[in-house]
Amino acid sequence: MRITIDLTPLLVRSAGVKTYLHHWFEALRKVGSHSIESFPVELGSKPLRHDGSMAGLPATVAGLARGQAVNRLPEFAAKALLPSTDLFHASSLTRRFPRHALRTTTLHDLSTALSPELHPAANIESDRRFFARVLPECDGILCVSEATRQDAIRVLGLPEDRLTAIHSGVSEAYFAAQPDPALAHRYGLAKPYFLYTGTIEPRKNVDLLLDAFRALHADILEGWDLVVIGGAGWKCESTIARLRSGEAGVRYLGYVPESDLPALFATAGAFVYPSLFEGFGLPVAQAMACGTPAIISDATALVEIAGDAARIVDRHSRDELRDALAELAASPRRREALSQKGRSRAERFHWDRCARESIAYFESLDRR
Repeated sequence: MRITIDLTPLLVRSAGVKTYLHHWFEALRKVGSHSIESFPVELGSKPLRHDGSMAGLPATVAGLARGQAVNRLPEFAAKALLPSTDLFHASSLTRRFPRHALRTTTLHDLSTALSPELHPAANIESDRRFFARVLPECDGILCVSEATRQDAIRVLGLPEDRLTAIHSGVSEAYFAAQPDPALAHRYGLAKPYFLYTGTIEPRKNVDLLLDAFRALHADILEGWDLVVIGGAGWKCESTIARLRSGEAGVRYLGYVPESDLPALFATAGAFVYPSLFEGFGLPVAQAMACGTPAIISDATALVEIAGDAARIVDRHSRDELRDALAELAASPRRREALSQKGRSRAERFHWDRCARESIAYFESLDRR
């Protein structure tokens, strides 16, 4: 079977979706006995980067132009630009499918439908078109969690038999990560630290984290820093201003190359992720793979991913988050217990497992 994966998000600035596509595509090529091809351009194996295209300028321009033409031209002309393939897996940036091919996509979350106040209007409209135009045409839809699958059934009314939950994976670099004091020193991190990674935007609830950290007892604030890693997102100006204001113990590193993240996770005393809504929660799985104890919000998908391997708090409660930070700062034994549970839990989130399950699902569609 010829399988074509739409990699358009790799040509633009992106975070979670780009991480998913990059690692999933490479894993599909390694584990599958099928022909795995890319659209709109061929992309060789390249290091993951979030702040721009993963292709050179000519390939980026050509790929984005082809993608726009597919979306905007009359259907007969657009079809000529799509590949001849047996199965086409579309991203949210491509609105049409090739003729005579099985049609699939990945659904990451429904946060724009369920919590529109957490998103800019352009993202809401883009997802609305994706939900309305692409999902109904699909023969099969991969959901990155059972929580996302259930949301799709409940909110979009999609048939259950066209949806399957296949968890995302974690790069092997996180499973192999070790604490690296020298790297921490290079970033100016001299104390034990709580770590947050993710885009700075309302959905990630970083202001609540800053409030909870500031409310800690002076003894803890003296011994621990809060390290925040992530680029600026939507409606982040006031949060970025706080991060850069010089609050005691708060270290904002901005964007950090993917290659440095595993060691920074492994060196952290604890990882903190108070997000208001997630479809999967990749940073939590990454923290567990590193053996870094995690504090997470009670967002449904995060609880599904972490199980009992993380400290769970009310996503709206500053005091619960403060108490969890204090608990882990004061108890090496508690941190070690969560570390061991997290490592065990993370074993279900290898990319080769995700790829094998995806191939098996594609094969099942081909047999229908």
